[in-house]
Amino acid sequence: MTVKAFGAHAADKPLEALDIFRRAPGDHDVQIDIAYCGVCHSDLHTVRGEWAGTLYPCVPGHEIVGRVSAVGAQVSRFKKGELVGVGCIVDSCGRCASCAEHLEQYCERGMTLTYNSPTPDAPGHTLGGYSQRIVVNDRYVVKITHREDQLAAVAPLLCAGITTYSPLRHWNAGPGKKIGVVGIGGLGHMGVKLAHAMGAHTVAFTTSESKRQDAKALGADEVVVSRNASEMDAHADSFDMILDTVAVSHDLDAFTRLLRRDGALVLVGVPKDAHPSPAVFNLVLKRRTIAGSTIGGIAETQEMLDFCAEKGIVADIEVIPIQRIEQAYERMLKSDVKYRFVIDTASLAAGPQG
Repeated sequence: MTVKAFGAHAADKPLEALDIFRRAPGDHDVQIDIAYCGVCHSDLHTVRGEWAGTLYPCVPGHEIVGRVSAVGAQVSRFKKGELVGVGCIVDSCGRCASCAEHLEQYCERGMTLTYNSPTPDAPGHTLGGYSQRIVVNDRYVVKITHREDQLAAVAPLLCAGITTYSPLRHWNAGPGKKIGVVGIGGLGHMGVKLAHAMGAHTVAFTTSESKRQDAKALGADEVVVSRNASEMDAHADSFDMILDTVAVSHDLDAFTRLLRRDGALVLVGVPKDAHPSPAVFNLVLKRRTIAGSTIGGIAETQEMLDFCAEKGIVADIEVIPIQRIEQAYERMLKSDVKYRFVIDTASLAAGPQG
């Protein structure tokens, strides 16, 4: 079937209206009419060719929510009319050790991403959620139990939510733990909300005094302006974990020295340029670690969505028509959004001018 979408034909070309192909649902497929799609920094980097390997035409979008419009003959978990979501993964090998542990994000043969991954479907690579409809194997579809009026704000949970939830769960954030979150942006604002909801003593780090009240409103128990040496010193040797969401190169030593023995600094932001090499003594003298984490597997993504529905957690968003996506990208580069853009895909029917 042919559906309307927005995508780019080259790194130096703006996104524009496209007609793209979607396969008819197979026996194990779920067809989803997309209602909203969140906008991730990954979309910008990929579509503009800032990360190697972009396949064109590129249709970004991996924070997809909508309603089931058809299911294959062998699908039993979903039915027409249900609210569902699709995150960053639409396939994996299903046979390696990571897949067997429901860690498809670490598939040892390579996961298939929702966009920009090779696929048998035309045009030979996956096309994402800046579109009216998508067809996905039912193993990679998740149920949404939030209220329907929260649907747009649920969309970023499919990337920003699970990217922060997964490391918080892995490093056992909860009551009795002191957790730091570096950066109050698209990822960081979700990290603060989730760590607080898990019961951890949550400390937000920001470079801007102006964000202090915003961070507290998100659920931070304390806020530290990282440029203030005395505020930083007051937290030395005290954190069980610090979640670093910042996607620009910066000094990691400022945060590793705040970890208690066996504490972990966990990186989820991916900067264009490498971080300065950390001081080894900060690590070896306290058995501290610097670690990384990506998104979660499908089971953990469902767990995260259920947790967020129970706790009333959604992303803070600004809904836009697809025709404003280039302006949204420029605003993202200036951190001019609180805290995620979400595309109303009904705007695709309006055409290029909106």
